[in-house]
Amino acid sequence: MKKLNIVYFGTPEFSVPALDMLKNHSSVNISYVVSMPDRPAGRGQNLKSPEAIDYAKANKIPYIQTENINKDVEALKKINSEQVDVFIVLAFAQFLSQSVLDIPSLGCFNIHTSLLPKYRGAAPIQYAILNGDTMTGVSIQKMVKKMDAGNLVFSHAVDIHPEETGGQLYTKLKFQAALSLNDFVNNIIEDNITYAPQDEANVSFAPTLKKEDGFLEFKTQKYSDIKNRIRALYPWPGTYCYLGKKRLKVFNIQASQVKLAPGMVQSSSKELFIGCLDKTIRVTSLQLEGKKRGSDTDLLNGLKDEVTINP
Repeated sequence: MKKLNIVYFGTPEFSVPALDMLKNHSSVNISYVVSMPDRPAGRGQNLKSPEAIDYAKANKIPYIQTENINKDVEALKKINSEQVDVFIVLAFAQFLSQSVLDIPSLGCFNIHTSLLPKYRGAAPIQYAILNGDTMTGVSIQKMVKKMDAGNLVFSHAVDIHPEETGGQLYTKLKFQAALSLNDFVNNIIEDNITYAPQDEANVSFAPTLKKEDGFLEFKTQKYSDIKNRIRALYPWPGTYCYLGKKRLKVFNIQASQVKLAPGMVQSSSKELFIGCLDKTIRVTSLQLEGKKRGSDTDLLNGLKDEVTINP
């Protein structure tokens, strides 16, 4: 039987398990892996290839690195010469023009880590936790020029544990993306694809996160919102407040029976308490700028001055 000829578009480590699945699928041939150019990285700022390219090199898969696939004439000439059946896109970091979307005979499909139409955009994993969702998932949609708006061809729901962090959910969905892609590829081979339009009335967005999004406003936020923000933004960009003029990273909190007004701070019995909108929290894991990560007791033992949090 003729193998499915696929070009895979991916860049970071997140895209590697799905690529590995395709590499080992008996009915798939990967014509090219397409990714971003090498970038300076680390303290030495030496050039480093994207993880998807590292995988392609290690497994002798032809690859293309380009700043803009839409304008790269040589790259498109190579791809067009392969009679490609399908494009698969996962965390590629470039939008594809309509002329590129039109190349594969069966279409171009994007793997997205939410249950579309919920959380279109760059940070669906974090926004699911930020909003206190108990479920998310993986969706595969046939790509159109509008971001994450194409017809759905596959979806798989995944539970979110109450204590799960953004990093943990990222890892879980990284592997679920590969499993879902395997099922979808089998559906293509069996000519068993259905196309379901997304309900535009239920669209929501998950825009790119910035470091400033990690600032905790105890005076104006409820306990559950603060807890979800800490979970969602760990390990990046992280959550913080200020102790005097120094940044205080916050890694974990728990509800306390101490009664404090929103924004008030109390450090008694070597424990750090802060009032928020509906409860008082104890900050149980933190790191002061220039110090090691530790408990609130560790922090308070090392401080001589009165604790003043900028909430």
